[in-house]
Amino acid sequence: MKAAILAPVAWRTPPRHYGPWEQVASNIAEGLIKLGVDVTLFATGDSITEGKLQSICKQGYEEDRTQDAKVLECLHISNLMEQASDFDIIHNNFDFLPLTYTALINTPMITTIHGFSSPRIIPVYKKYNSRGYYVSISNADRRDELDYIATVYNGLDTKDFKFTEEPQDYLLYFGRIHHDKGPVEAIEIAKRTNKKLIIAGIIQDEDYFKDRVEPHLSDQIEYIGPAGPDKRNELLGNALALLHPINFAEPFGMSVAEAMLCGTPVIAFNKGSMPELIQHEKTGFLVNTVDEAADVTGQLGSINRAYCREWASSQFSKEKMAEDYFKLYEKILG
Repeated sequence: MKAAILAPVAWRTPPRHYGPWEQVASNIAEGLIKLGVDVTLFATGDSITEGKLQSICKQGYEEDRTQDAKVLECLHISNLMEQASDFDIIHNNFDFLPLTYTALINTPMITTIHGFSSPRIIPVYKKYNSRGYYVSISNADRRDELDYIATVYNGLDTKDFKFTEEPQDYLLYFGRIHHDKGPVEAIEIAKRTNKKLIIAGIIQDEDYFKDRVEPHLSDQIEYIGPAGPDKRNELLGNALALLHPINFAEPFGMSVAEAMLCGTPVIAFNKGSMPELIQHEKTGFLVNTVDEAADVTGQLGSINRAYCREWASSQFSKEKMAEDYFKLYEKILG
């Protein structure tokens, strides 16, 4: 079987620090290679894969800002589509734009919908409903008007995450600095519990950071910037808990799975996919308010960190994800 995996071109695949869609595309590609699939990864030129690599740019547009994002996207997607007949199946991890080619090619395309940036993109998915094979990354992140072939949870390379039995005495916020992800709420939780909070992640909204986050920075509330894989392990593994007080219905939440793989429980607002990722009172706590989050912080000692690792490994591994997709490829190809 010859498969083309289409990754975004914002960041490297796999990413150096931030780039969740690129990370999933990488894990799909490398997992399928281990299953014997002939994989060509369409990504940035600095991407890393055991398969074949095709690229139209040396670096992603977020890492080399001299490039125009739309131009790169058009060149990147068309590069694959002009070679579509060379592949048995195309796996789209690039949102809705590649769907617009599907009536022009004969190769079937499976699309992992990593989330809906806006309801305004839904008409494209609806137009290609009968041609496309849509996969949701959680049962929570589905639209009634779309047809899905399956839900496949994002999978991580469990070997990349070191289990830590004895944590240090701090809470962690790990994600982009944006209202949606709840860094301000994490600060409030830390203050109410009198715990140290470490904040790690890219600043996606500069004004929000300056107005809502920066004024609270102190010895207790520390912002350390983005964290790459090595620093991520240390931060996640040593934390008492990951705080994930999201303000939107998150489709998945990579940092939630990553924390549990390190043995670290998660305190999350009960929105979106969180009930699918977190076993309440077993691998963390699902709460609705800052007050509830502060209250359950005192119960973290009741969580078995080894079980957190076991649960996350059974549900969110690269191997499980690749096997689930391989079965879907076989089903599509008949």
